[in-house]
This record gives sequence, C-alpha cells and structure tokens, in this order.
Amino acid sequence: MLVAAAVAFGVAAVSVTCWFIVQGKLYDQVDADLRQMAQPQRPGDVVGFLQTCPQTVDSTQNDTTDPGGFNGIRTQTTYLQLVKSSGKFCVSSGSAGVVKVTGADKDVIKDASNLTSLPSTLKGVFRNGVDSKGNAVRVMTTPLLVRPGPTLPQLYPDTALLVAVPLKSTQNTLNELALVLLVVSGIGVIGAGAAGLAVARAGLRPVDKLTEAVEHVARTEDLGIRIPVEDDSDDEVARLSRSFNSMTASLANSRELQQQLIADAGHELRTPLTSLRTNVELLTRSEETGRPIPPADRKALLASVKAQMTELAALIGDLQELSRSEGQRGERVQMVSLQDTVEAALRRARLRGPELTITADVQPWFVQSEPSALERAIVNILDNAVKFSPEGGTIEVQLTRGVLTVRDHGPGIPADELPHVFDRFWRSPSARALPGSGLGLSIVARTVQQAGGEVTLSRAPGGGTVATVRLPGAPTPPPEDSASQ
Repeated sequence: MLVAAAVAFGVAAVSVTCWFIVQGKLYDQVDADLRQMAQPQRPGDVVGFLQTCPQTVDSTQNDTTDPGGFNGIRTQTTYLQLVKSSGKFCVSSGSAGVVKVTGADKDVIKDASNLTSLPSTLKGVFRNGVDSKGNAVRVMTTPLLVRPGPTLPQLYPDTALLVAVPLKSTQNTLNELALVLLVVSGIGVIGAGAAGLAVARAGLRPVDKLTEAVEHVARTEDLGIRIPVEDDSDDEVARLSRSFNSMTASLANSRELQQQLIADAGHELRTPLTSLRTNVELLTRSEETGRPIPPADRKALLASVKAQMTELAALIGDLQELSRSEGQRGERVQMVSLQDTVEAALRRARLRGPELTITADVQPWFVQSEPSALERAIVNILDNAVKFSPEGGTIEVQLTRGVLTVRDHGPGIPADELPHVFDRFWRSPSARALPGSGLGLSIVARTVQQAGGEVTLSRAPGGGTVATVRLPGAPTPPPEDSASQ
C-alpha cells in the first residue's frame, strides 16, 4: 500500500505537470497564431471597415457590411471585431461570431493612449472568453495599428482590434490527454501496487519463516530448528537469520551442557550421599537397638561421615563456581598480584601435604582476573600435585614472566588420558579411589581462559606431571593500581 501510494503520488504529480505543460504549449501556439493575425493592418481595410461601422453599435448588434476584412482574414473559424473605448464594437462579416467584450479589452485602449512611442508590433492582451453562443474562445486584444507605408505603424485612435479563435479543438485535445494520463496513471498505480505486494511478500518471506521458527521455539522449546540461509546472501534478513541460528545453536549447546552438568552432578553426588546415608543408618540403628558399636569402628564411621561431608561441600562449591555467569565474574575482575596469589596457595598446599617438600621460585607478575577464582584455580593445581605425589616426594613451583609451572613426581598421566583432563567430572580410572569431584581442572581451565591465558598438562621427563599456566600481564602494576596498593 505504501508503494502504491508513493507511486500514485508521483504519477499524479507527473501527470498534472505534463497536462499543464501541454496546455501551455497549445495555448502558446494559439497565441502565436492570434499574434500573426493581429499584425499592423492595411489603411484601406481599416478606413473601409470604420466607414461602414455604425458608431452606435453595441454588444447586441452585429455589422456585416465591411468590404474586405483585415489582412485577408475571412474565415468561418476566426472571430474579428473592432472595439471602442466605450465598449461598443463592430463585427467583421467574416467573423465566426460575436465575442463578448470585457473591461480588459477596453483597458488596452486606455493603456495605448499613454504610449509616447510605438514599436513595430504590440504584444496585446490574451485571455479566455466566450462568444455570444457560450462557446469558449481564445482572445487577443491589441491597439489597432495601421501601416501606411514603409514607416513605423501608426496607432489608430480610440480603437482596439479583437481577434479570437475557438478553443474547442484545443480543449478536446487536453481532455483526451487528461483521459490518457488518467488511464495510464491508474494502470501504473495498480501495477506498482501489485509489484510492491509481490516484492514485499518475497522480501518478508524469510521474516515469516523466522517468525514461525520463533513461535515454534516458544511453543515447543525445540532449539534444534534452523532457518536455511544462502551462503552468498548478506542482506539484513540473512544476517538476522544467521544470528537466530547462532542463538538457537548456543542455547541448545548451553542446554545440553546444563543437562550434562545436572546428570554428572547427580551421579557424583549419589556416591557420597549413599555412603553417608549408610554410615548414618549404622549409627542410628546402634542407638535404637542399644547395641553399641566398638569404639574403633565408631571412630572410623564418624571420620568417614566427616570426609564425605567435606567431599559434598567441595563438590557443591565447585558446582556453584561453574554455574556463575560471565557477568557475575566480569564485575569482580581487577588487577591481581599473581605472585601473592601463588604464595597464598602454596601455604594451603603445605598444610595439606606436610610430608612433601614444596620448593618455590616466584617472581612478581600482575594480571587482570577475579582474585578468589584465580586463587582457587592455583590451589586446585597444587592439590592435584599433592594428591598424586608419593610420600616424601617433591613438588617444584616456578613463576617467571607470567608462566607458572607446577611439577610433581607422581605416576603421571597416560598419554591417552591427557585430552580429557579438563572435561567436567572426568577422572582417571587410577584416581577414582581418591577424593575429588572431577571438577577441579575444569575450573582451572575456565578461570585461566577468562583471564586471557592458557593451561596445559603434560608428562614430565623422568616421571610425574607438569602443569603450565600462561597468563598475560606485566611485572609491575599500572600506576593507579600501584598507588592504591
């Protein structure tokens, strides 16, 4: 509708402009013909006409006794008459009829009386008028000029020459042109409307598909739907469709990870909960039946309950860490001293492995990260080293220009298991008997990636594992952070 309205407005403007231009051209041609007729007259024609023209003729009378007309103008399609300043006039015998005289015709005589010199021709006054029968005519009224010889024409006093031609043929031409323009404009508007509708439907068809896809997702929560997009298409709808496909793919992946996380978390929680429930039932039954458990067994049960509760708390903490959104992390990112973070993690690691020897060589390095998350990641790396180190073993920690390496002398990680060490809830078959949730290294990888770094695990020469963390930063903090510290 908008296209049709715009085209209709444009066609109407062009048609009206065209009609007025053609009208002006036709009138110019008619005026040129009238101007040619009204050229200075022969003295004999003027004198003869005026002698036979009664001085009392008015608009109700018509004299037809002039001898020969003006300049030979004696046609049944031309109006020819002389007008006096009083409004009286005489009509030539060759005139097609009588033209009604108006005040504009009399003003021509008054204006001519004020001229001090005469040009070879006078422009005259053009107007549309009607004859005595009501027919439309084009009228030219000019002062009556006579050319007695080769000299300049002379103004005949108190008299004007009125020449007119009928406008019927001109008006018929304009009416036919108006009809043609109207028909063509109507066809153009209808065609433009149909073309606009077709283009709009074709252009909005991908939007309709996108709308149907969105409604389908809202109705069924099916995130597997995709909108087909041509590879070489780069318009707005294509980009919108690609964005929708990317969004649904991300949502589907997020849902899959969420479902996997829930399933894995449920599986990991089931084991400690089952063991905890069994131990609690044993303690409860002992109290209910009055059959006491031997002190050594009771102490072992309570220690097992405490260890399982600690494992549950650690697992829940890891799940909470993994469930935090990017926005929650971004709000807490700040400049952190990696040296201080490593030293704090080392103190905790030495408490957990007092029988181990932990050597450290850490140099200053400052990174952009969340302090608590970064410390937790480094603690997890050191916990793994403590967990898999033999009794009395050594752990070597080094921090140089943003590269942190933690090397233990444990059994190491088989080559076929290295690609899976950062997967959620993945645990090596040899480590499933040891405490842990399988989320520690996943948290490490996520934290390091969010800080713009990378982490790798590899087998160390001579046995053991080397964990390498690379974080971008600088050996000194920016001036504002240095001042705040």
